Amino acid sequence: MEDRMGWARFVGFKMLRLLSLLAGVSVVSFILMQFSPVDPVEAYIGGDMIRVSAEQRSLIEERWGLNDSPIERLFSWGQALVQGDLGTSMIYRQPVADIIQERFMNSVALMAVAWVLSGLIGFGLGVAAAMRRDSRMDRLICWYCYTLASTPVFWIALLLLMVFGVWLGWLPIGLGVPAGMAADQVTWGDRAMHMILPALTLSLTGVAAIALHTRQKLVDVLDSDYILFARARGERGVQLFRRHGFRHVVLPALTLQFASFSELFGGAVLAEQVFSYPGLGQATVQAGLRGDVPLLLGLVLCSAIFVFTGNMLADILYRIIDPRMKEEAIG
Repeated sequence: MEDRMGWARFVGFKMLRLLSLLAGVSVVSFILMQFSPVDPVEAYIGGDMIRVSAEQRSLIEERWGLNDSPIERLFSWGQALVQGDLGTSMIYRQPVADIIQERFMNSVALMAVAWVLSGLIGFGLGVAAAMRRDSRMDRLICWYCYTLASTPVFWIALLLLMVFGVWLGWLPIGLGVPAGMAADQVTWGDRAMHMILPALTLSLTGVAAIALHTRQKLVDVLDSDYILFARARGERGVQLFRRHGFRHVVLPALTLQFASFSELFGGAVLAEQVFSYPGLGQATVQAGLRGDVPLLLGLVLCSAIFVFTGNMLADILYRIIDPRMKEEAIG
C-alpha cells in the first residue's frame, strides 16, 4: 500500500511538472515568435504577394487573427488547446493535429532506430575502451568519440549523403519514399532504404556521449578494491566484466540514453532537413522559417512531451532498479 502511494505521488508530481513545462514553453515560444522578422502574411501568400492589395491583406490578417493583440491571440490559442484544438497550419492549410499525426510515426521510427543503434554501439565501444585502457584501441575510440562530439549533425548528414547517395549511389539521397511512386505501391523495404541515411546520421552523433560515459564509469569500477580482489582470484576479461562490471555501468548508461531524448530530437530536426525526410523535424523548420505560429506551437508541445517522457522513463528506471532513488525522484 505504501509503495502504491509512493508511485501515485511520483506520477502526480510528474504530471504537475509536465503541465507547468508545457505552459512555460508555450508562452516563451509565442513571445519569441512575436519578435521574428518573418511576415506571416507574406509567408502565407508566397510569390503572389505583390498582387495582394491592402484590403486583401487586411482580410487575410482578420482570417488568421493576426490583427489581434498578442495577448488575445495567446489566450484564444490556449482556450482552443484546452478543448483539444491545436489550430490550423497557415502553410499547410490543414489542422495542426493532422499534420503532427501524419508525420509523427515517420519521426518516431527514425529516432527509435537511431536511439537503439547509438545505445548499443556506444555502450559496446565504451566497454571495449575501458577494458583495453591506454591501448591503441582505447585511444582510437576516444579520438573517434571526441571527433563526433565536436562535429555538427548537418555536416555528418551532408558527408554521408555525398558518399553513399551521390558518389557510390548505394542509397537514396532523400525523401521518405521513392519520388513519383503511388502510396499504395510503396513497400516497407522502400521506406527502410530511405530511412538508412538519416538514421545512420543520428546514431553516429549519439554514440559519443554514451561511449565516453560508459568508459569512465567502467574505468572507475576496474580501479576499485573488489575488482583487485577478483583479479587476484584469477578473473580476467569477459568473465570479470560480466560478473562485476556490467551491473555497475548498465544503469548509468540506460539513464543517460533515456535522458538524451532532447539531443535526439534536436539532431532529427537537422537530419530531416538535410535529407528532406517528412517528419516532425522538417515541419518544425518550415514552421519557424515561415512564421506559422499554430504549427510551431503544436510542434513545441509535442517535442516537450517527447523530451519529458525520456527523462521520466529514466527516473522510473531508477526507482525500479534502485529503491534508494525514490525520494530523490520525487524531489
